[in-house]
Amino acid sequence: MIDIKLLRENPEIVKEALKKRGVEIDVDYLKELDQKIRNLKKEIDDLRRKRNEISKNTPRDPEKIEEAKQLKEELKKEEENLTGLQKEFNSVFLLIPNIPLEDTPVGEDENDNVVVEKWGEPKKFNFQIKDHLEIGELWDLIDVKRAAKISGSRFGILKNEAVLLEFALIKFTYDFLTKKYNFIPVIPPILIRPEVMRGMGYIDTEQDLAERYFLEKDNLFLIGTAEQAVGPMHQNETFQEKDLPRRYLAFSTCLREEAGSYGKDTRGIFRVHQFDKIEMFSFTKPEDSQRELQFLLGIEKELMKQLKIPFRVVKLCTGDLSRPSAQTFDIEAWIPSQKKYRETHSCSNCTDFQARRLNIRFKREKSNKIEFVHTLNGTAFAVGRTIIAILENYQQKDGRVLVPRVLRKYTGFRRIPR
Repeated sequence: MIDIKLLRENPEIVKEALKKRGVEIDVDYLKELDQKIRNLKKEIDDLRRKRNEISKNTPRDPEKIEEAKQLKEELKKEEENLTGLQKEFNSVFLLIPNIPLEDTPVGEDENDNVVVEKWGEPKKFNFQIKDHLEIGELWDLIDVKRAAKISGSRFGILKNEAVLLEFALIKFTYDFLTKKYNFIPVIPPILIRPEVMRGMGYIDTEQDLAERYFLEKDNLFLIGTAEQAVGPMHQNETFQEKDLPRRYLAFSTCLREEAGSYGKDTRGIFRVHQFDKIEMFSFTKPEDSQRELQFLLGIEKELMKQLKIPFRVVKLCTGDLSRPSAQTFDIEAWIPSQKKYRETHSCSNCTDFQARRLNIRFKREKSNKIEFVHTLNGTAFAVGRTIIAILENYQQKDGRVLVPRVLRKYTGFRRIPR
């Protein structure tokens, strides 16, 4: 959530941010509600103080006993009013998304995103290319028909060399980032409590909820990305300044409803309900978070360059940001069969939005001041989409697929099929 001081002292900043994001919330009403709560809290404190004074100083005076009784009833009534007002306030306040950073492009949707960089030239094939599903079915790498028997639409089974390719990507990524950049490797739970998912800012709206799988009997959400489980690892904890940044590298299976995407990317395994992903997550000091965002983005670019897959970097506009994000960059890989770039990576600075909800802070060494950390996340590899990019960009005239050179020591073969 945002800092409530912004609402109280600079409501115009909140209004402008909401306008940029295309979100309608009555800020003036919310500010008025906040003031009512503050006034009522003061009244309640005064009533408590008065009641305590009567009870302490004149315990046997019948008139005072009656007055104390009336004060108790009035106090109970006002506390109930306070609970109602706070519930009403929180239900609206938590709908305010993060404040976009100043250099975030203003726009309505993905059409207003800004391409900031391109790397590599899309390969020009001198033969009729196949898409990833044709290649997958040709060499028995991907089976969506049998997956549909088991689970329905938007699922896929990886088989044979595709499985080994996934493991190669995972091992390469963990070797690279733990050895070169000292990321802490983790495999987090994929089932998390509602208050934790809410703390990360992913179930505030009906649209957000529509993306999540929820197990009602167990009161648990299935994660849609590892960051949703990694961020809460330090809930209600305080870092020492010397321990920041703290960087994790998390592998997980991810599950998403993909609500609202029916009829979109239904072919193959590009948009599925279940997929594997390797996610980077950082806790930093506020003054370091923008530098950390560029650090994570730099790693994403470095990983793609290692695979030698053409890509572009896109800066998301205000209307396309996720609710917790203050700034996001996407990396889009070139997909030859579609003749366009498609998203494979995302990298976001969530500033203190998640840390405030989860109460994750740090202590300054010199001043002993306690502040909220900033949280950031970045995709190392969305495994399924990366496999798609490899199969299509590395396909040969005979239908076989070369394995990127950097992965060959992990796969044990240089070509698919072996």
